[in-house]
Amino acid sequence: MAELSIPDLSPARCSGRFTISTLLGMEEGGRGPYTPTEGSSCDSVQPTHLSSSTLCTRTFGYNTVDEVPAYDHYANSKGVGDPRKGRPSLADLHSILKPDPGRLCTPVSDLQQSNGLPEAGLEEAEGKPGRDSVPEPVRFGWVKGVMIRCMLNIWGVILYLRLPWITAQAGIALTWLIILMSVTVTTITGLSISAISTNGKVKSGGTYFLISRSLGPELGGSIGLIFAFANAVAVAMHTVGFAETVRDLLQEHNSLIVDPTNDIRIIGVITVTVLLGISLAGMEWEAKAQILFFLVILVSFINYLVGTVIPATTEKQAKGFFSYRADIFAQNFVPNWRGPEGSFFGLFSIFFPSATGILAGANISGDLKDPAVAIPKGTLMAIFWTTVSYLVLSATIGACVVRDASGSLNDSVAVGSPGCEGLACSFGWNFTACTQQQSCRYGLSNYYQSMSMVSGFGPLITAGIFGATLSSALACLVSAPKVFQCLCKDQLYPLIGFFGKGYGRNSEPIRGYMLTYVIAIGFILIAELNAIAPIISNFFLCSYALINFSCFHASITNSPGWRPSFRYYSKWAALFGATVSVVIMFLLTWWAALIAFGIVIFLLGYVLYKKPDVNWGSSMQASSYNMALNYSVGLSEVDEHIKNYRPQCLVLTGPPNFRPALVDFVGTFTKNLSLMLCGNVLIGPRKQKMPESRLMADGHTKWLMKRKIKAFYTDVVAEDLRSGVQMLIQAAGLGKMRPNILVLGYKRNWRTASPQSLEDYVGILHDAFDFKYGVCLMRMKEGLNVSRVLQAHVNPTFEAAEHPENGTGSRAAPGTVDPTALASEQQASTIFQSKQGKKTIDIYWLFDDGGLTLLIPYLLGRKKRWGKCKIRVFVGGQINRMDEERKAIVSLLSKFRLGFHEVHILPDINQKPRPEHIKRFDELIAPFRLNDGFKDEATVNEMRQGCPWKISDEEVDKNRAKSLRQVRLNEILLDYSRDAALIAITPPIGRKGRCPSSLYMAWLETLSQDLRPPIILTRGNQENVLTFYCQ
Repeated sequence: MAELSIPDLSPARCSGRFTISTLLGMEEGGRGPYTPTEGSSCDSVQPTHLSSSTLCTRTFGYNTVDEVPAYDHYANSKGVGDPRKGRPSLADLHSILKPDPGRLCTPVSDLQQSNGLPEAGLEEAEGKPGRDSVPEPVRFGWVKGVMIRCMLNIWGVILYLRLPWITAQAGIALTWLIILMSVTVTTITGLSISAISTNGKVKSGGTYFLISRSLGPELGGSIGLIFAFANAVAVAMHTVGFAETVRDLLQEHNSLIVDPTNDIRIIGVITVTVLLGISLAGMEWEAKAQILFFLVILVSFINYLVGTVIPATTEKQAKGFFSYRADIFAQNFVPNWRGPEGSFFGLFSIFFPSATGILAGANISGDLKDPAVAIPKGTLMAIFWTTVSYLVLSATIGACVVRDASGSLNDSVAVGSPGCEGLACSFGWNFTACTQQQSCRYGLSNYYQSMSMVSGFGPLITAGIFGATLSSALACLVSAPKVFQCLCKDQLYPLIGFFGKGYGRNSEPIRGYMLTYVIAIGFILIAELNAIAPIISNFFLCSYALINFSCFHASITNSPGWRPSFRYYSKWAALFGATVSVVIMFLLTWWAALIAFGIVIFLLGYVLYKKPDVNWGSSMQASSYNMALNYSVGLSEVDEHIKNYRPQCLVLTGPPNFRPALVDFVGTFTKNLSLMLCGNVLIGPRKQKMPESRLMADGHTKWLMKRKIKAFYTDVVAEDLRSGVQMLIQAAGLGKMRPNILVLGYKRNWRTASPQSLEDYVGILHDAFDFKYGVCLMRMKEGLNVSRVLQAHVNPTFEAAEHPENGTGSRAAPGTVDPTALASEQQASTIFQSKQGKKTIDIYWLFDDGGLTLLIPYLLGRKKRWGKCKIRVFVGGQINRMDEERKAIVSLLSKFRLGFHEVHILPDINQKPRPEHIKRFDELIAPFRLNDGFKDEATVNEMRQGCPWKISDEEVDKNRAKSLRQVRLNEILLDYSRDAALIAITPPIGRKGRCPSSLYMAWLETLSQDLRPPIILTRGNQENVLTFYCQ
């Protein structure tokens, strides 16, 4: 810890934490103006002239810039390296202290809070009476906050109106199986939701928030739309259930408004309109109303159970109720399928929505006292008690009500009467006629209001139906806009941002309410509960599948950030839950499942295409890292083979946006094929350049992404160019994912640049060969550096003096490009972004370098923009053996399977060039000659002290033939390739220590001058990159 010896001040002056500016007087190894005297303490009063900040005793007795652990330091954390509130930066602790007048000391109240004290004023911290503390927001426990809320959402219209009918259709046994299958899915999902919701603070947005922050915006966005839509449809389902109950009451009293179907529509529209008005007026009463709804439902259950043990009246017997009977239980234990919905999965699809609603507690985890305890306990207890209620209701009503009854008191007969068929005959009732004619109005199979008929007091069941349906409808009417609002605010999809606007202090999504209202009315007009329920089943199953998959995926990625407080989950159970959810989707209604998946895939594809600028730390990111790491480690375990050789390029671009042509060229043949790494050397003092490096790296990466170049960017800070490139050559890459080719631009200004920069440039080529790299130089007639067009300073690392006005000795750029402007700047177009048509790519394979000179043009020719270009290969030969040499090269190329068929032999490569061209070469090297008059080597070395780039007369004479060959090659290039799209040529190699840098650059200059097409000077490391063997 950075401990500092400083003066203690009076409590009156101790009004905050340390700031860097307060420590200005303390330099390394010296005493500052505020160094304390012996015996000073915090209680002593010493005069100071500190104006904006003070020093006080900190934390546990030390005067230090360091902070103790505090909640504020970790709240709202996003990316690695983001600044944290209150915590000093590494530079504050590690570097020499500098004044920072803008950074004032933090109040003592914050210091107390960071030590665990409640947020309060200084007076309260000292035990004195002070201002009132800010009241804490209401927090719910696991019963009221989760269990009751979930139970109210799980219980709904299906419980009262359809469970007795499902029991009649499927029988008690299969009804229990349907219930337990549904509960299995919801229980596993409950375990998954408990794990996900305890792995960090959950905000509003419910399922969408959990999935999107776990799996990422792609799946989260698609399921958010579907989940919001499912909730909007659920409003219609619960409202139709309520309207059915009211319609049946009206029908019993012969008071229908129009007809049974239209009455449901009228009542449903009126009801949802009233609910919308309540939602818009405010939901403050909802928490208290939950208890009232819950009590009403409990009373209705007790009323029903009491009714089952009360002896049946004659009216109830006519409707099929005979109290508990073993033979009724036995008959209803087995299925009796009827109607179009009479199948196991048909009934499952109708029942499953009654098991949903388990997400209600997780959606308000921010309002719970202890989410890690409340969500698992409340959700699982809600699932348990609702399951018990479903099982008990199914068993009890199946044990006391027959499937068919006429409801007519005239159907009573004596026990054992002839002509009477069915179980009711043994109880003195003859329902044979209506059973055979399928006209019975009562009984489990025909009368949806069987629970009301069985209960001790029917209106209480009606009250329970009203409570269950209205509470569920209201909850869905509130949750759908909330989920949709969260999705709209994330701006993943176009045209929906309109609905994200909030109103009032609670940011109520009024526009979302109106949209939900319109959707709900549309489905209410269907007026058929059995048609609405399967639609919701598919959407909720899709949501449950992704929740379980989120838990599974987060678990298998082994991310250190996956640390759920809830431990009682299994990744394999979560995978099973996800799989079962998908299987059930197709078993229910396969066409609806295909539609749901089609919608998800469409929305997923859209987000993948748009690539929204969000970073939520999803498990997909963790999985990508795991895969990259495992594959990289796996590559290291396999020996390299020539067949798998890939040109992995370290491209010395400097800032990539300065040399777009170089970036485009390499990006064209490495895209989806091999590694491309853009390297930049920042020349200057490390202390000065490190902030620039951190600032610019992200901007350059975004620039590459916008240009659709699949490459990495890296930079190093070095004292000079050559040492920086040496760092890159040695350290760039990972394992087998390391560069093997150094790509750089041709130094056009070598004649006017400083001699040392010339020496460094050629030295870089020697260093590349020393490290077994291939080398690729690119020269374009108009140059590579477009920094003047960008109105930015040329980075001196590569072409520092390409433009004379930039100077030749600058080592630090006077201005840097704004990183946020890099990605948004207008992209410069280059020749490598346009179609080349039916031109030629000319390869001058003059020396066998292992085949790299052939491989790069071949890879370029595979791309669409270069695909129509014809590739021609030129090789040197003798005039008297042209046919034999051509056949040999054609045979070799055919074995390489490159598809190069046009081969030209150059017999005149060793002819003497024209005199004017020789003279031009001599004039080119004249300024760099020693003119030593062929003196001995010792004298030459003495004359060359301090200028190793100078060329002695002996070196000119020894390399005369090689020099003339470059002049002749340039003449050949001008003759054959003046109109080519690209020229690739094998350059000469200057022997280290024997060929001065100026002479070598003169060779490259002579070889490539006066040519219009881009020229690629490629030299491999003399190791094979092509093979014609299968193993």
